[in-house]
Amino acid sequence: MLMLLPVSAANVKADKAQNTQTRVIPLSKTQFEVIDAHGKKKKVDLKGKDFIVVSLREKGADGAAYAVDRDGVIWWAASISSGAKGHETPSGIFRVLRKERYYMSKAHPDPKGVNNMDFSLFFTNRGHAIHMGNTNAMSHGCIHVGEKGADTMFKWATHKTKVVVTREHYLPFVYYDLQKVGYRVNKKTPAHIKAYLKKMVPIQPHMPAPAAENNTSHSSVF
Repeated sequence: MLMLLPVSAANVKADKAQNTQTRVIPLSKTQFEVIDAHGKKKKVDLKGKDFIVVSLREKGADGAAYAVDRDGVIWWAASISSGAKGHETPSGIFRVLRKERYYMSKAHPDPKGVNNMDFSLFFTNRGHAIHMGNTNAMSHGCIHVGEKGADTMFKWATHKTKVVVTREHYLPFVYYDLQKVGYRVNKKTPAHIKAYLKKMVPIQPHMPAPAAENNTSHSSVF
């Protein structure tokens, strides 16, 4: 279990800078362009690192999360829910600040006294976390994942694990990887993922992203 980190004024200021105005644009499976609220750009390459990509449950994104290990293997993917309107999840590239196996939200406690943030991977000092929750209900800013995924991610992630939160599509860059490990559409596949897969243009490794999407259908994953 990681210890709770002290929150300094500098940390809070930096954390608030990572908001909905920050754009994180996937360039490949491991490369991202980050554009802050002032238009300043930087490229980040996470090759050789363990990281989680969260493509938010918003229009223009996947509504899914992906775990990528340091060897570049996409070993887990699942649908998620994220912040509702007015409680939008901040975008940016973060790291796991602390882990809490059992946790009750202090800002939004369950009236029945039941833990509502178990398997939490906190990635901001404002309480945003990836945790077990209802993927059919939007959150107050956290990332909800199912019980099996939350447990698996919790055991795998460390304080060195990066968390990439984007409002863009990431699935085209990992489509072929997911096919290789057996992801397919089934009855449990959420409608929003099925709809996107019908128009998605998958990107092969080392192939540049297309200038625009078309409506070509492809065999599906998830």
